[in-house]
Amino acid sequence: MNKIVKQGLISLAIITLIISCKKSDASEESSSDIAISADSISSSAAVEKEGSTRKFIRTADLKFKVKNVTQSTYTIENITNKFDGFVTYTNLQSSIIDKFETKISQDSTLETTRYIVENNITIRVPNKRLDTVIKSIAKQIDFLDYRIIKADDVSLKMLSNQLSQKRSSITEKRVEKAIDNRGKKINDIMEAENNLAAQKEQNDNSKLENLSIQDQIDFSTLTIQIYQHESVKQEMIANTKDYNYYKPNIGIRIIDSLKTGWYVLQDVIVFIIEIWWLLFIVIGGFFLYKKYRKKQ
Repeated sequence: MNKIVKQGLISLAIITLIISCKKSDASEESSSDIAISADSISSSAAVEKEGSTRKFIRTADLKFKVKNVTQSTYTIENITNKFDGFVTYTNLQSSIIDKFETKISQDSTLETTRYIVENNITIRVPNKRLDTVIKSIAKQIDFLDYRIIKADDVSLKMLSNQLSQKRSSITEKRVEKAIDNRGKKINDIMEAENNLAAQKEQNDNSKLENLSIQDQIDFSTLTIQIYQHESVKQEMIANTKDYNYYKPNIGIRIIDSLKTGWYVLQDVIVFIIEIWWLLFIVIGGFFLYKKYRKKQ
């Protein structure tokens, strides 16, 4: 009997140990899934390694839904400032989907507006902090539409500009020397000066392009589109009275009509008196016509 009890206790202990191990594995698996979900927005695409000669311009495009666009906008701006970045563009606006009015009473109307709040933001952050900024912004995401990260290798382009700049500098020195040694011929001097100006312009353009590329390397550009669920605003407004409300009663209107008619009659009489000569000619002509007809 004791042997059976011992075997039962041992079996129970083994089953308990197996169940606890499975729970532990399931817990680790669940926490791993959560970690992957939290970091899925980030990326280490084309992160420059120390000592590498490659240069990358990194850009990111994000579109996602948030719970409150205004609050998320302030949070994104604060995150940008925290990591030494700056906002270059923001356009916070409400887009009206539908708007209609419902008459509640004789003097009240319910105005209902359906709208969506959205914002397009462009920020620039230090290249090495792009992933950290994206991870921080990811906490605002309620639903992710897309995330696009690009990395353009511009190391060869920068090298090409440097070589072009070097060639222009050498040519520039040779042209300057030729101008000094050519003499006093005005045509030759003018042609050489034009060549020198062209070389200097080419040199400056290569230098400016490299500076622009270096700026894009140092500061990554992040374009963000955020929006929220459709909102509804209802507001009670007073009814505006139509023009019929302000009309006087019928008695006053009849009296005003009689006055107006009398004034019109006076104007007609005055007009007839003013054209008495025309009436005299018409009447005289009529009698002459009748007399002529009788003779015929």
